[in-house]
Amino acid sequence: MKKIEHIGIAVKDIEASNNLFELLFDKPHYKIEEVESEGVKTSFFKCGPNKIELLQATNENSPIAKFIEKKGEGIHHIAFAVEDIYQEIERLKSSGFRMIHEKPKKGADNKIIAFLHPKSTNGVLIELCQDIED
Repeated sequence: MKKIEHIGIAVKDIEASNNLFELLFDKPHYKIEEVESEGVKTSFFKCGPNKIELLQATNENSPIAKFIEKKGEGIHHIAFAVEDIYQEIERLKSSGFRMIHEKPKKGADNKIIAFLHPKSTNGVLIELCQDIED
């Protein structure tokens, strides 16, 4: 893993949260994007070399809707940048980690992604991210 790519925060109202984080960081978000396959609307902020991703559910079956129902708003996941997501998935599986996604899928912010199951990572949802080559 190369670095922390972003920290994902589950929110009920992305517009209200955008206003809050704009005040916090003293700058606006740089991108809003919907990921239909995950049932989320995302908003990204840069904070120094790091990124914050706000996630709002777009339907009641979304993993974010379920997360907020159980735990409320807050940190949802930590994403790590990887050079070869396919190799990293195999390495982690052979080391005993459980994957939610056995194969990467398209995510937000021009990435392919895969999540590790939090039951194998001390309760922390971990996302692997690789840039999509144009």
